[in-house]
Amino acid sequence: MALHPFPTPSATTPFVRLCSDPFSLLPIRIPSNPNPNPNPRSPSSSSLKRILSLSSSSSSSVLRRPRFVRAASRLCETEGFAPALDAGSVAIREFVTEEELWAAVRLRIRTFYEFNESCGVEDHRKYLAEREFEALKDRISGKRIGFKRVSCINATLPLSPSLASANELCSVCKFSENGEGRVVVGSLDLNQCLRLADELTGKRPEVSGSNLTRAYLSNVCVAKELQRHGLGYALVAKSKKVAREWGITDLYVHVAVDNEAAQKLYEKSGFVYENEEPAWQARFLGRPRRFLLWADLQK
Repeated sequence: MALHPFPTPSATTPFVRLCSDPFSLLPIRIPSNPNPNPNPRSPSSSSLKRILSLSSSSSSSVLRRPRFVRAASRLCETEGFAPALDAGSVAIREFVTEEELWAAVRLRIRTFYEFNESCGVEDHRKYLAEREFEALKDRISGKRIGFKRVSCINATLPLSPSLASANELCSVCKFSENGEGRVVVGSLDLNQCLRLADELTGKRPEVSGSNLTRAYLSNVCVAKELQRHGLGYALVAKSKKVAREWGITDLYVHVAVDNEAAQKLYEKSGFVYENEEPAWQARFLGRPRRFLLWADLQK
């Protein structure tokens, strides 16, 4: 079965329902109503482009969500002035301390959720952060059934004058390490498991016990002030390295059908199309339709 290249998550602002697992999967936009592909196999490049173009053109039919909604992951959207980035000062690694994990969770709340400023909004942000921090800790510690191994991988920068234009980011996402102040500016989870809740399940590897060598990326995000600096690509590259160390052979990620920037990032990172979510399922779940992308880590 021929597989076709695919792109990555971008920085649009879709609406996403909160899953039963608070910090579960990659985001998306609102379900468009593209023609489902009748071919059970991978679509051709031309049909893929047609699917993307149809989903983009129908984006006006958006489901209205409650006041607090989770937005799609933002990897490639930048507007206005961005701080200068010294690539040599960026650290991409698995988290080390709980304080760093907290900073990563706060970045995700800041990135994935949209809030109408009103009375009580700070309390709600705090509630979401506490809930998602505990859920992430449970998965990492092995307390969450269905997850064999989970790691949070972060991109961090030292606090410096070059980040002066990103005061709010520095205030919300900072942590201390060996006496040095640092800021989490990008993050993702690597999940070794058979499947993720409410998501398409990968088909590979086609052997018994495949849950042991299959993994999924989720919660991929980069601070909006520092997008388009290659941080998303670096995070995915690091996750692939860690996955290989775990013995993972097949890596998956979910991406919104209309998130072309994100799709391009994943394509650049070696992911190809494997499957797509039917429109009725996305409508039932109250979220945008998704593609399932696959990367062969044995290459």
